[in-house]
Amino acid sequence: MTFHPGLKGHLQSGATTVCNAWAITRTDGVVLGFTDHDRDLAFEGIVFRADTGLSAMALQQGTGLAVDNTEAVGALSTAAIREADIEAGRYDGAELRAWLVNWANVDERQPVFRGSIGELRRAGGAFRAEIRGLTEALNAVQGGVYQKPCPAVLGDAACGVDLSAPGYVTELAAELVEDNVIFSFAGIGGFDFGWFQRGMLTVLSGAAEDLSRGIKRDRIVDGARVVELWQPLPLPVAKGDMLRLTAGCDKRFETCRLKFDNAINFRGFPDIPGDDWIAVHPSRSGEVSGGSRR
Repeated sequence: MTFHPGLKGHLQSGATTVCNAWAITRTDGVVLGFTDHDRDLAFEGIVFRADTGLSAMALQQGTGLAVDNTEAVGALSTAAIREADIEAGRYDGAELRAWLVNWANVDERQPVFRGSIGELRRAGGAFRAEIRGLTEALNAVQGGVYQKPCPAVLGDAACGVDLSAPGYVTELAAELVEDNVIFSFAGIGGFDFGWFQRGMLTVLSGAAEDLSRGIKRDRIVDGARVVELWQPLPLPVAKGDMLRLTAGCDKRFETCRLKFDNAINFRGFPDIPGDDWIAVHPSRSGEVSGGSRR
């Protein structure tokens, strides 16, 4: 990367007016800008706010494949980074870009870092975010394993099931909500109980909009259809909020074939021997001569 000639000349002048600027792009598309300067800056269509108290520790960068890392520290505020959004996971995996900027002439700026937000902690009205470089992706496990159940995620490229097709998804209003983890409905027409087990519940409106959780159980209790999540949603769901329920898959070949008509894309190995086969006695007839087992 070529260093910006204007900023280079400014730095060589000895009397500098530089600051740091960061832009966070959340997974829901929201873009937030921050700077450690004492007034707001604007470039690339982003306003970088100075009233957040955001600062960054020393950045560690190398020329090899080691993971670049640093931390950013700032104050929680309703106008910038809210505790509720952190709790909801809206900053998990968010993209972060950083520049060194001449605040007297923002056209003189140099990108110094690009990566994502890792672990994010909050306490005492402040947050501390771990920043991970682009080479962090190289730490991901590659390849697959031989196993009976299908390793594909329902609806992904390897699976190929179109979850938007009729019969696999329904949208309805929340009726009775318990602890943000149990949702009861008078009925879900056209879907057998258990149809959404291991599926996904997504909130389409209200305070928890765009949040999703996996479905642990889908059953009938006292005549009501009850959907229970594995984990409670971090933000409240009110009666009348719209929800989307997506069908689930237990990763078995029979389910893939009968429920989704997708046997051709099944990625598991249903006929692979299990542990019991390895430990089986070599013969049931009492013959231990070393011949074939019958």
